[in-house]
Amino acid sequence: MTLLISSLTIGCILSLLAFGVLITFRLFHFPDITAEGSIAFGASIAAILIVSGVSPLIACAAAFLGGMAAGMTTGLIHTRFKINGLLSGILVTTALYSINLHVMGRSNIPLLFETTLNTKIEALAKWMSGDVESIFLLGWDVAVKDLANLIFYFLLIALTGWLIYLFFRTQLGTAMRAAGDNADMVRALGVHEGNMIIIGLALSNGLIALAGALLAQYQGFADVQMGIGMLVWGLASVIIGEALVGSIQLGYRLAGAVMGSLLFRLLVALALRWGLNPNDLKLITAVFVFIALILPGLLRRIDWKKEKTVHA
Repeated sequence: MTLLISSLTIGCILSLLAFGVLITFRLFHFPDITAEGSIAFGASIAAILIVSGVSPLIACAAAFLGGMAAGMTTGLIHTRFKINGLLSGILVTTALYSINLHVMGRSNIPLLFETTLNTKIEALAKWMSGDVESIFLLGWDVAVKDLANLIFYFLLIALTGWLIYLFFRTQLGTAMRAAGDNADMVRALGVHEGNMIIIGLALSNGLIALAGALLAQYQGFADVQMGIGMLVWGLASVIIGEALVGSIQLGYRLAGAVMGSLLFRLLVALALRWGLNPNDLKLITAVFVFIALILPGLLRRIDWKKEKTVHA
């Protein structure tokens, strides 16, 4: 049960990553590689501030702003210097690796003995439960602190998803969505397409960096290489979510991103529990995403052949 709750908690945290990937890849159709650098950037900013005695909430806010700066840099390189979007993200991600090392001063910062957001959540849960260590839930003994973390992050993700939904229904948010759907129409209406892309990348990478800050506090460390493969992880969550909800409406897509993140994390946890070599995790993730990408096309082809056979 501990493994299940821990997997769900990490799935909730990485839903922020899925939100960011959803914004860039689906709303703007922008192949943003910056995510792999910004998630580690957020973790490094939060970690160094927490070690320095700064409040975890302020550290998370600083991580969000740092991620926004990284996203804006990618957007500026793409829109102002007319560099390919994919290459722009690669340039910023490459630069962020060195920046993260300078921010942390080393490749890894432990947070196990620091006051983090999780220690505050656990202290609050302990106070509310009257020092009860565990409760009996669905036939299992569940640690109160683990359950408190899961509830907190689930509520945080629900609130964040709702705020994103409201934002994209504002005039600015609608203009940003329109810029992703039909750039020519947006330009004809007098909206600066480049500014919309910059704002979108800033918001996306701010969410991704916040995911890194929260993940570092939950796992108890920040590492300069923790962003490797995270873009594929976020893309997998989005793809699974779209398959689950079967709708392109924004609200359903946001809910699907959360569902995809939770399900994907559970699948990974089960694979590790059944003996998967951790060294093969990135390989299995890449194969899984590849299958998820080609499966819809294969299913449509099979349906088309069936219809052709029936009409023949």
